[in-house]
Amino acid sequence: MQVTGSLLREPGFLAYLVSATVARFAQAALTVMLGYHLFLLTHDPLSLGGLGLVQALPAITLVLYGGHVADRHSRRTIALITRVAFVVLAALLAMAALALTEALVPAIYVVAFGLGCVGAFSSPAISGLEAEVIPRSRAIRAVSVLGSASQASSLAGLGIGGLAFDLVGPSGTYALIAALLAASTLVMLLGVTNTQAPPRTAGDGAIARIIEGIRVVMADQILVGSMAIDLFAVFFGGASALLPIFATDILHVGSTGFSALRMAISIGSLAAMLIAVRHPPRVRAGLALHFAIAGFGISIITFALSRNFILSLLALAAAGACDGVSMVVRQAILRLVAPGPLRGRISAVRSVFISSSNELGEFESGVLAKLVGTVPSVWIGGSITLVVVGLTAWLAPKLRQLDLDALEHHGDDPAEVSRPVSVVQDATA
Repeated sequence: MQVTGSLLREPGFLAYLVSATVARFAQAALTVMLGYHLFLLTHDPLSLGGLGLVQALPAITLVLYGGHVADRHSRRTIALITRVAFVVLAALLAMAALALTEALVPAIYVVAFGLGCVGAFSSPAISGLEAEVIPRSRAIRAVSVLGSASQASSLAGLGIGGLAFDLVGPSGTYALIAALLAASTLVMLLGVTNTQAPPRTAGDGAIARIIEGIRVVMADQILVGSMAIDLFAVFFGGASALLPIFATDILHVGSTGFSALRMAISIGSLAAMLIAVRHPPRVRAGLALHFAIAGFGISIITFALSRNFILSLLALAAAGACDGVSMVVRQAILRLVAPGPLRGRISAVRSVFISSSNELGEFESGVLAKLVGTVPSVWIGGSITLVVVGLTAWLAPKLRQLDLDALEHHGDDPAEVSRPVSVVQDATA
């Protein structure tokens, strides 16, 4: 782990890692507590769908503009401003939970909408800032370290958030989350200082620049292929929305079993990322991505057909592990393939892909389950995932042949930020 140790000694990286980990912990706790608190107040499952919708709509509609902003201004400054906004929103929740009664439900929806709006600007800026902080020569290992820390903190946030809710109530929990977000902001303010604003280009409006980012993604087999394969795999192969039905009606394991099923995917993903810290996918990264998505599809099919709780847990853990490998490769692609001046906009396009696959994928799962039944809907989705892998391998051979090791050791090019986009595209084609 000597390389990882040297990575942690890089200026700004350790501070960024600590800040990102604390923020991820707090945001995971906030996400799960918002839904839990709202359901306690309404006892209406539809309210949870509405909560997801009010967060997803601004995230999908504003994130492309957020990418434009991230490529025009200091990404560190945007990240700090959005972190402060998250602190304010969490503090408002704490005060609302303490002072309001009848108006608390609308207040939660308003704050959730605000979280979605802020996230639309935060996500592209954070992605661009990450690329500025991480040395190119250590990008693959750094992505594995950050991914592992993110998964671990997210798991901890899900569990500890519920414990805090029981111990100190909703107001105290939201106040603790606000304090953690404030701490992460302070760490970033003091520790992440070696960044600069992206170069300005005159004469282009926001719409033209957004279209430019979309065009660059769509013209690059590696970028669009890696995003598309993830989108369709999650859209068709995701089973998380139907886990309550599997837990209660198929496996008969109740709420405790349901919690275990939900955690299995995250645990598998974390385990894969921890292994990737030591043995990251490099030379045959494109093949690793395809095999990981195929393994995800096979694992989902196994889960659908299983009637044994242990086998179901193992299948979901395997699906999570495959997703973890896929995530490491896709994050490395964003760092190494995306041109520096467009990284915010390309990250925004990826966010649209991710949001579409998550939100619309849950909708697709519910509709298909209603039409053909819960079990067939899941194994059909896993089978479609395998078809998607085959089509991607055929239509995007550059992605299949991707060698991250060669890209990583291509070296940092100081001129990259000033070269025309077409030249950067040619270099990565």
